[in-house]
Amino acid sequence: MEHQNRIGVGLISVGWMGRLHSRAYLATKQFFPELQKHPELVIAADPDSAGRTHAEEALGYRETTTDYRDVLAHPDVDVVSICAPNFLHHEIALATIAAGKHFWIEKPMGRSARESREIAEGAEAAGLLTAVGFNYRHVPAIAEARRLIRSGALGRVTNVQMRLLTDYASDPGQVFTWRYEQARAGSGVLGDILSHGFDLVQFLVGRIESVNAVTETFIKERPLPAGTSSNSFDKGTASNTMQKVENEDYAAMLARFEGGAIGFFESTRVAVGPHAEYILEVYGTKGSLRWNFERMNQLELADDPRGYRTIMADKSFGEFGRFQPNAGPGIGFNDLKTIEASLFLRSVIEGKQLAPSTADGWSASELVDASLRSAESGAWVEIPRVTGETTYGLTPELLDAKS
Repeated sequence: MEHQNRIGVGLISVGWMGRLHSRAYLATKQFFPELQKHPELVIAADPDSAGRTHAEEALGYRETTTDYRDVLAHPDVDVVSICAPNFLHHEIALATIAAGKHFWIEKPMGRSARESREIAEGAEAAGLLTAVGFNYRHVPAIAEARRLIRSGALGRVTNVQMRLLTDYASDPGQVFTWRYEQARAGSGVLGDILSHGFDLVQFLVGRIESVNAVTETFIKERPLPAGTSSNSFDKGTASNTMQKVENEDYAAMLARFEGGAIGFFESTRVAVGPHAEYILEVYGTKGSLRWNFERMNQLELADDPRGYRTIMADKSFGEFGRFQPNAGPGIGFNDLKTIEASLFLRSVIEGKQLAPSTADGWSASELVDASLRSAESGAWVEIPRVTGETTYGLTPELLDAKS
């Protein structure tokens, strides 16, 4: 039950992302003091004793448990953060919906479009407010980019590039974990990384209507861990037994947008060099812009014949002014999750969908599945429309405004 001045939070899984969610909830009181209710960390679930200890002693949860069902049944929990591994998202999300709890879930929301659809349709039918962890939407420079596109400053958008280049799996000696197993992870780099790019570009430019994709697995086998578990992002202690990698390391595709623009997407988890080089370029009839997550507080803009100029994010860009007084000292990744938490809490408080929704998560998942089908057939694949309330896009009419 909701209390007058607080929203009770339940957390499922106290890993890296669960800790980020928790810190973001706590930070909303400092950076978004106008919220009518503020979060209270009630109960956290994790099968690992170290995670439960961290939740209680470092994060300040009142209670901990090994069973996520205890979170859903707790009378003081109003909202739930689902931060478990991918293969548990569907089960936990459906149980959360059955319990009638608003929820914030990490991406990829489901291992497939079918799983994502069931989550989104279930949340919609139950009248729940949701959030999906598309945190790159919340970068202040991206807020400014969206404003420029919406205002017609770039003219009619003609073409878009989105490249998401990472190195977290570039070492062939890195051990085999659930991330490389189709049954538990679903797709590879498509769901894990490129789903962010799909959502981000739809947020800026509008709905993607078709894709033509290629995929490849460059590191075709990995050693099993010598112990019982391993962190997906560390090399770990490898055994001499090799296991086949079941999903893709690399994906690239052409895309067509409803507004007539053409897109090119590329993503890899095995690059040697870039750590998190997420590069966005949007070209229009009157100008263009560039952004790179590794320099997330900068935006390059070309809106006259002199070419690009670099603009530092300042208090006029999105929510930047809540964190820094002006350009210079930038904001960071954790701040993006704080903005995301505030949108989720506002959604719940105001009873309207403001955060990236489960319909948005389903939309990204349809793009992932369509890319896999296209890579298998070599053909262009149409993207099915989703139902429910998406928050990502611009209509073709807005794209054409002032062009």
